[in-house]
Amino acid sequence: MAGRNRVVQLLRQLERAACRCPAHSNTFHQGGGAATCTVRKSDYAFEMASSNIRYGEGVSREIGMDLQNLRAQNVCVMTDRNLSGLPPVKVVLESLVKNGVKFQMYDNVRVEPTDSSFKEAIAFAKDNCFDVFVAVGGGSVIDTCKAANLYASHPEADFLDFVNAPIGKGKPVDRALRPLIAVPTTAGTGSETTGVAIFDFEPLRAKTGIASRAIRPTLGIVDPMHTLSMPERVAANSGFDVLCHALESYTALPYDQRSPCPPNPINRPAYQGRNPISDVWSRHALRMVAKYMKRAVLDPEDLEARSSMHLASVFAGIGFGNAGVHLCHGMSYPIAGNVKTHTAAGYSVEHPLVPHGLSVVLTSPAVFSFTAPMCPERHLEAAEILGADVLQVKREDAGAVLADTLRQFLFELQVEDGLGAVGYSRDDIPALVQGTIPQERVTKLSPREHTEEDLSRLFEASMKLY
Repeated sequence: MAGRNRVVQLLRQLERAACRCPAHSNTFHQGGGAATCTVRKSDYAFEMASSNIRYGEGVSREIGMDLQNLRAQNVCVMTDRNLSGLPPVKVVLESLVKNGVKFQMYDNVRVEPTDSSFKEAIAFAKDNCFDVFVAVGGGSVIDTCKAANLYASHPEADFLDFVNAPIGKGKPVDRALRPLIAVPTTAGTGSETTGVAIFDFEPLRAKTGIASRAIRPTLGIVDPMHTLSMPERVAANSGFDVLCHALESYTALPYDQRSPCPPNPINRPAYQGRNPISDVWSRHALRMVAKYMKRAVLDPEDLEARSSMHLASVFAGIGFGNAGVHLCHGMSYPIAGNVKTHTAAGYSVEHPLVPHGLSVVLTSPAVFSFTAPMCPERHLEAAEILGADVLQVKREDAGAVLADTLRQFLFELQVEDGLGAVGYSRDDIPALVQGTIPQERVTKLSPREHTEEDLSRLFEASMKLY
């Protein structure tokens, strides 16, 4: 009996000493306000969230049956004008017609969308009372469809309500959206797995976005046959996005070092920092990029390579969709948003364009040289996966080795020679830095803290790669 009393006494002492937030106690918050973690400044948990994924050659022919199963009455099909006449869209529309699904098509999605193009798609969605959304295309199409679904479900909301702070208000999404089925046609963004929608905010000439688990697709239909229609440079730039998704999420700040501790689970961000589960997806995606990307770019008929890169995009999407990305993506947004005259090979657009994957990868050698001191083992492992011999490499040389490995990888895939080759000069660096500062959602996940001077040096180091 004395032993039992001692155990009870110890348990009571532990209860009094413990954090009183719901995550750390067996009691429930009884007050009227939000529960807060009063002990920890940084987070103590992570969440794994992803869309359901269906993969297989020809699987997009099933989408009409999916919509029947959802009892869809009025479906919005979104795509862009380049894709509207190509096989991926034709296959989807044929499936809808075959299964008697009523739909309307919106094909005015802008490649690299803006707040204006988002608003046009949102207006279309609001005017037609859709009960299911279908996106057929790359990240631009899927992200635009996410936004249309979100604001059609919140008709009273101001556009900036859900846009990431500090540009927008960053309000949490607390209302259910309509089902969204995503059919990706590129192997890059992973948007079919994530709760993120990215766009150019024209007033600031910088990219920002909306991040919420609530906007992720209900189902991603990943049909590798669609990747065969990608031109060589589209395949390359899409693959660079996969590469950086995997590298950035694998080297991001750990989830339990990200602050502040959220006062409520609804406030926990979609991008939480690296964690043991995201590591699995990111590492495997990187291995697939190392094995298949060059083949997929150089031979568009290599079905194995293009199919594998499509899966790598999904895997990296699951990884970064929960862990997040950091400096390469944060710095890419002003690179894409401030484009002047650069025309991108392989893209049928009427406006200057630095494709997203290209804008991300151009800074990667400089970025990973900068971040390596914080987790050199991970940088060395990444370099080894990409083909470097790291057996005799010292920890302090991890950044240089990964940077050189990336430069060689980019050179072999004929990537433009740095920011200078896409129209930027050192005179543009202050504007690029200012465009990076609002990207706190991702830049705060860098494993190494940085100043404006650091960003300036990284942009300068990225002006020329070889």
